[in-house]
Amino acid sequence: MKKKVRIAELFAGVGGFRLGLEKSSKHYETVWSNQWEPGTNNQFASEIYKKRFGDKNHSNEDIAKVPTSKIPDFDLLCGGFPCQDYSVARTLNQATGLKGKKGVLWWEIHRVLNEKKKKPEFLFLENVDRLLKSPARQRGRDFAIMLASLSDLGYIVEWRVINAADYGMPQRRRRVFFLGYHKDSKIYKKIIKERKPISWITTSGILSKSFKIKEINKKEINKFSIEGKLPDISENFGAGLKISQFSNAGIIVNRKVWTLKVQPDYKGKRKKLGEILIPDSEIPKEFFIDSNSIKSWEYLKGAKKLERINKASGTKYNYAEGSMIFPDSLDNPSRTIVTGEGGSGPSRFKHVVKTKNGKLRRLTPLELERLNMFPDNHTKEASDIQRAFLMGNALVVGVIGRIGKSLISELKTTGLKRFYQRFQ
Repeated sequence: MKKKVRIAELFAGVGGFRLGLEKSSKHYETVWSNQWEPGTNNQFASEIYKKRFGDKNHSNEDIAKVPTSKIPDFDLLCGGFPCQDYSVARTLNQATGLKGKKGVLWWEIHRVLNEKKKKPEFLFLENVDRLLKSPARQRGRDFAIMLASLSDLGYIVEWRVINAADYGMPQRRRRVFFLGYHKDSKIYKKIIKERKPISWITTSGILSKSFKIKEINKKEINKFSIEGKLPDISENFGAGLKISQFSNAGIIVNRKVWTLKVQPDYKGKRKKLGEILIPDSEIPKEFFIDSNSIKSWEYLKGAKKLERINKASGTKYNYAEGSMIFPDSLDNPSRTIVTGEGGSGPSRFKHVVKTKNGKLRRLTPLELERLNMFPDNHTKEASDIQRAFLMGNALVVGVIGRIGKSLISELKTTGLKRFYQRFQ
């Protein structure tokens, strides 16, 4: 019998968590997964997930309609729960947080954890870093609700904002990752026994061992408690604050929070955009930019000041945006991939590179996969536009792998023997 940490992957997309974890260690096994895209009959992500991993124990239905009794017992819950309500691609007054249509899906994670008689010992979740300061009128409220609710369920939670490019990966993609340890786990008991939450954040914890940081200034540590019932937190937390109380790293233990701003410490090789490109001779002609549209591309990429009207109030206001590098630099990691990366039309946010013969072109789906560190042609069954959308929603697999490896390393010292494969 082989030792296994059983995984349930929610909001699975095309399987970034599964790829990262299962490739990082033979001790991981995904026993259940769910992927459902609301508002459409086309379930592209789910179909690709099944193509890559098979359809055994895979659910393609609204998670809100899945009874917890249908989910087999598992040890680690992971997922990048929908982030549209927190995304930096949306303006502040559009970022409705937990009250948004997709933001409320957080409560499906909570429901599964709450209803499971045997709580999973570990959580591994991902979202956009905007989550730490959402919504605009109550900075940090949404994250406070999540942390408090997990604390009430018996979890210690640590978090860290990680930019993949800061640690040598090919894309500048900044996301918040949080790990939870249930009170029945030996990691939870270790943290409680040592009583060194700051050391866990900075040197001895899973995230700090995965992604090293520079020496901290202990005077900058912010310590506070999240008090009150969840409705009270929803009404009052962060009210009137212009800056969130949550920094880019932290931990919550029994509703007590320690948080501080940390800086990456990495001196290894750094992957560049130019290193992931495929030869010009293999680029389909539709990815090259027509000379007649270059001026449109230049305008959208350039700096501009515009007068706009607020649709709700009718008030006029000035909108300004800075210029973007055009074409993209090949000597640095890429910018963040967005869901609108596909299609031939001019765009401010799409990547454009210059070929050796001086032509301009967009990135291919295969190159977008490489920027997220997926295997080549992982999404090949979908159309080019769909593949770009899927990669815009995906995560950097390399980040997941490094954290997964560190978690297994910690378990080997605190009790991996507890995990045994339940299935032949």
